[in-house]
Amino acid sequence: MPAVVLEAEGLHKRYGGVEALRGASFQVDAGEVVALIGDNGAGKSTLVKCLSGAEQPDSGRILLDGKPVRMASPVAARRLGVETVYQDLAVAPDLDPAANLFLGRELFRSGLPGRLGMLDRKSMRVQAAEHFQRLGVVLPRDDVPIGSLSGGQRQAVAVARAVMWASKVVFMDEPTAALGVVQRERVLDVIRRVRDQGIAVVLISHNMPEVLAVADRIEVLRLGRRVARFTAADATLEQLVGAMTGALTTEDES
Repeated sequence: MPAVVLEAEGLHKRYGGVEALRGASFQVDAGEVVALIGDNGAGKSTLVKCLSGAEQPDSGRILLDGKPVRMASPVAARRLGVETVYQDLAVAPDLDPAANLFLGRELFRSGLPGRLGMLDRKSMRVQAAEHFQRLGVVLPRDDVPIGSLSGGQRQAVAVARAVMWASKVVFMDEPTAALGVVQRERVLDVIRRVRDQGIAVVLISHNMPEVLAVADRIEVLRLGRRVARFTAADATLEQLVGAMTGALTTEDES
């Protein structure tokens, strides 16, 4: 049985008079794609920020591999093997794909050249090419600025960068937003390949057909708490919408 890799128990988060999380719970297993869905204001963004270190919950627990942890910052989360792909991608458009993969984690040449700050660009490009191949990411060229690539290719590079450094979980915020049909399918294929490597993927999306196509499980937030969990293979679009809007009574609310 797959092990629970990341779990939230009863998270609360308040911003002044607004209670964004009201005892929210969540879990994702190793090698699983879990979609986190909910209407605007449901608490999805706040929950992800707490789980990825961008925000601190007021109360509740976060567990990694069954042990309580404190995600003090995004850097601390990354050190624990948790990476995030944001909707704006946070790529450097003037750098090539390999340089983007190693952004902030650059490899330096050995000896005096490395001590003088000279990068080992050859090693970074070789490792990047191997990583892209494992994920099935196909780029027209590897020596051009990423800003010259298509939206889907830039998205694939951003996902590949997160996966390269994640050992536990990758959060993906609307990874196919504004992409065409072909580009969207390529990104979804990359997500499946990430899952197959044993890394947990948390997908935040408003695209319900896409969620049903790629997720293994679906967790629904409404008004700051989890209100439903579904196995994607058994769920329908009507059930998801009903849970999001409150039209469907769920076990978590009973």
